[in-house]
Amino acid sequence: MHEKNHLISIIIPIYNGAPWIRRCFENILKQTAIGVLKLEICVCDDCSSDNTPQLLEGWKTTFENFEVPFKMYRNEDGNKGVGSSKNKAVSISSGDFLCFQDVDDVMLPDRILKQYERALEETTETIIGCQFKREPQNSTVRYTNWANTLTPAQLNLQVFTSHGPTVIMPTWFCSRKVFDRVGGFFECKKGCPEDLVFFNKHLDLGGKIARVDEVLLVYTFHLNQTTFSIDEDTIWNIRVERLQQIVLSKWPKFTIWNAGKQGRKFYNSLSEENQEKTVAFCDVDLNKIGKKYSPFNDVQKQFGREIEIIHFRDAVPPFVICMKIDLTQGVFESNLRTLQLKEGMDYVMFS
Repeated sequence: MHEKNHLISIIIPIYNGAPWIRRCFENILKQTAIGVLKLEICVCDDCSSDNTPQLLEGWKTTFENFEVPFKMYRNEDGNKGVGSSKNKAVSISSGDFLCFQDVDDVMLPDRILKQYERALEETTETIIGCQFKREPQNSTVRYTNWANTLTPAQLNLQVFTSHGPTVIMPTWFCSRKVFDRVGGFFECKKGCPEDLVFFNKHLDLGGKIARVDEVLLVYTFHLNQTTFSIDEDTIWNIRVERLQQIVLSKWPKFTIWNAGKQGRKFYNSLSEENQEKTVAFCDVDLNKIGKKYSPFNDVQKQFGREIEIIHFRDAVPPFVICMKIDLTQGVFESNLRTLQLKEGMDYVMFS
């Protein structure tokens, strides 16, 4: 039974959103939750320089005709970034639940109702995502397949694997308590993975992750996405540091699976302590097996200790796996299965 006394706030940060506003809001009006649940729209216009403010005024009237309150805030003194915009939109909201929506994406008709129903089944410390489809359809195929097919256990186990959370930010639905406990999003003008920082802190505080296994969002790919303003090295360093803190600090030794570029980059990013814990690289490439890797130190102008490169069948777990999935026609995945290891205990996925 729906708890109609719950208010759901749809949180939308917008910067120069004119090309997307009509499509976004028309699909919010198609939600099956309208007339069943109490909704409000909470928008932060991050000092847009296009006609976003005028468009928002028109949609305010439209939503209020449907008895859906439409709250707006505009940053007048310059663009403050996505994290700040989300925080400001939440600050003007009153909902018991928060449904995050990017203006360039589209929520499908059952999104709010399905995620709300799932929220009532979970604890108030849970971020709930959903499956999604990409537009254009052929964009980020591997990433989309990975995110949509993670098992419930992998939602928590593969949190070191990607550029972002295991449930993507545009699909988040959560109790207001989640936001308040984390303390909001990290704020900077550009180049910050504010969703990943929030997600990691949520996990550190004992937060849960769940996903509605239905496609409830169209996730738009275009070159003006905020994602492309985020520095790759920043994300890499966050991932490495978290893996060291959460996993490697508990392992007395480990093997790096992949003696190629990605594995070596990972090794060189580790602390001296964790480099010493690295007993070997493992691979299937016969041109690498039997050789040794000795990284060159630019500061000391000398090579570091030699590390053996061995066949994966001769390697001793636990493994940090720096192999990307779905790139070897299933060969890597098949090799991993033959070892009959337990994810999270015998290995952790990094790439």
